[in-house]
Amino acid sequence: MWQQIVENVRSHCHNGWRGSVVVPVAVGAGGLLLYCLLHRKKVRSIEMGDGWWGPGPRPLHEQEDTSIRPFQIEISEEEILDLYHRIDNARYTPPLEDAKFHYGFNSIYLRKVISYWRNQFDWTKMVKVLNQFPHFKTTIEGIEIHFIHVKPTNLRQGQKVIPLMMVHGWPGSVYEFYKIIPMLTDPASYNLEQDTVFEVICPSIPGYGFSEASHKQGFNAIAAGRIFHKLMQRLGFQSYYLQGGDWGSYITSLMSQMKPESVKGLHLNFVLISKGGLKMLLSLMLGNYLPWLVGFTREDARRVFPYFENIYGILRESGYLHIQSTKPDTVGCGLNDSPVGLAAYILEKFSTWTDPRFRDLEDGGLERKYSLDDLLTNVMIYWVSKNIVSSVRFYKENFTRNFHRIPDPRIGIYVPTGMAMFVNELTHTPRVWAKQMFKNIVTYSYMSRGGHFAAFEEPGLLCQDVKQFVKKVEKL
Repeated sequence: MWQQIVENVRSHCHNGWRGSVVVPVAVGAGGLLLYCLLHRKKVRSIEMGDGWWGPGPRPLHEQEDTSIRPFQIEISEEEILDLYHRIDNARYTPPLEDAKFHYGFNSIYLRKVISYWRNQFDWTKMVKVLNQFPHFKTTIEGIEIHFIHVKPTNLRQGQKVIPLMMVHGWPGSVYEFYKIIPMLTDPASYNLEQDTVFEVICPSIPGYGFSEASHKQGFNAIAAGRIFHKLMQRLGFQSYYLQGGDWGSYITSLMSQMKPESVKGLHLNFVLISKGGLKMLLSLMLGNYLPWLVGFTREDARRVFPYFENIYGILRESGYLHIQSTKPDTVGCGLNDSPVGLAAYILEKFSTWTDPRFRDLEDGGLERKYSLDDLLTNVMIYWVSKNIVSSVRFYKENFTRNFHRIPDPRIGIYVPTGMAMFVNELTHTPRVWAKQMFKNIVTYSYMSRGGHFAAFEEPGLLCQDVKQFVKKVEKL
């Protein structure tokens, strides 16, 4: 096309238009067209950078240990005795009459949970469950990174194996993925469609679970995303899929902006966008009455409105966020010292973030979707690792003045993206809003049940949606 423009200009010149304004205009227009053609598919990315999060200054001449080391979770009898001692000496405050879960974790039910923890919960048994998958550690940017790496079983000849990294959030852990991992790696055992099988890598965010915490200020989601890219490269993967919710959604979205050439696809079960503007304002003004006019479906309108009532619900559920993004060590000190306080603080989220209606129940509905063994195993991971303080610090490191630009809406995310929108999620992002950030949405699913902890609560639904998304991307 550019050559044709040049030939046309030359022809006009030979026809006596040398002094005409046509030549510079034509050349200028052609140059603009060429620029558009060359840059229309160019995707900008954010700089990966580098970091050092270990103690002291970065060693100048010492090479980092890049070995992958097997790791197993172990039981300390001394630690268990200390836990029991603290539980036995806990103090409780009686709840207000008929408070249910409207004031937080109801202490009458809390006593029952703690009694189960003290007298019936078998940590030895649950450690065996945790160790059923291969655990590893490796050192990246000065700190030890823990991850689970599960390869597929019962492979058929010629069956394609797809690498998938799944990233958890707060107050979760890699244990959230224990029910979905077998569905992804061994679909035959679950009578699931076997065309797509995965090799699953689940890292603990640094400062969470069994990953070492940063020794320095400033460790944020960008640093976590960079470390996870390095982890995948160290494992020998040059391209892979990403999946995440909560902080996992944030981190994997940033990974998709850092190295889009390495991310074959991004699947999210929690979507927040930092770019609003006039389009969002019009949606809020008209979406409840004329949803089609602003790109809403009826289901979008049902989930978004009444908007201000939903905003109140988010404010009611996000008090923790303000504390953790400003003074995390203050609340962390108490949680790290008291197992009862830690259990109440964490488990309350698994009540109201699973279904907001659970606030109206005396037991917070905790055992409607989860077992106490599963819930307390997640709490124990925080307790034995002593990582509750560093996990809540992650909020302060991320909630900076530039938080609204990370992931950067000016760059956008162009990798193929799938979204599973669970009906009881804390907030709903319609597709028309998501498109402001995510430019290549391949699948967008309205999930009829489930809340914030999708992999933990509805592993079958999430597995099905991930596989549907990957199959579509693989055919592109």
